[in-house]
Amino acid sequence: MNNEKKGVFISFEGGEGTGKTTQIALLADSLQKKGYEVAVTREPGGTPEAEKIRDLLVQREGGDWTPMAESLLLFAARNMHVKDLIAPALAEGKVVICDRFTDSTRAYQSYGRGLDRNIVEGLNNLSLNGFSPSLTFILDMPVEQGLMRAEKRLADNLSQEDRFERMDVEFHERLRRGYLEIAEQEPGRCHVINAGRSVAEIAEDLERVTLEKLNV
Repeated sequence: MNNEKKGVFISFEGGEGTGKTTQIALLADSLQKKGYEVAVTREPGGTPEAEKIRDLLVQREGGDWTPMAESLLLFAARNMHVKDLIAPALAEGKVVICDRFTDSTRAYQSYGRGLDRNIVEGLNNLSLNGFSPSLTFILDMPVEQGLMRAEKRLADNLSQEDRFERMDVEFHERLRRGYLEIAEQEPGRCHVINAGRSVAEIAEDLERVTLEKLNV
């Protein structure tokens, strides 16, 4: 492996319960074993300031935010996240793997919650100057299957991070359609992964596509 490779930014996207956390851990471990330096992070979050905003947005009692307010908070957190963690890691030549990024705002706040998509793009350009992942995996599965898995995970972890999981099925169907439309719009960056298969099958696909990207 060429240790002089510049950093690569990879994001994982998808609806609730699609297995992003598991697959991120497996991919990071695989890349590290191959000699890559890997930084794993998440959104909203990743820095102390952004983690405080995360609590406001995803906790059950975090607040009853409008779609516009959610987007403003998300991009405030994202601005700090890129500046203080993602950009420095990329400058050091690391592979940065992020659990959600701007596509989540597009899917959740625009497709799911009905905020004008032009507003999200304007906020993206204002706060990040259009900064984007080089590679995005969209883990996809039927909504009801994903929600059942998410409900079990939350129960097992006794987690209160369920503000979006508790929204109605129609919201999650719009969310899924949004992700698939985003993938259609940017096929060079986005790869839709069938998340209904075995963990090993999914991990194999993710590793193959990632290594193709890293070895270009």
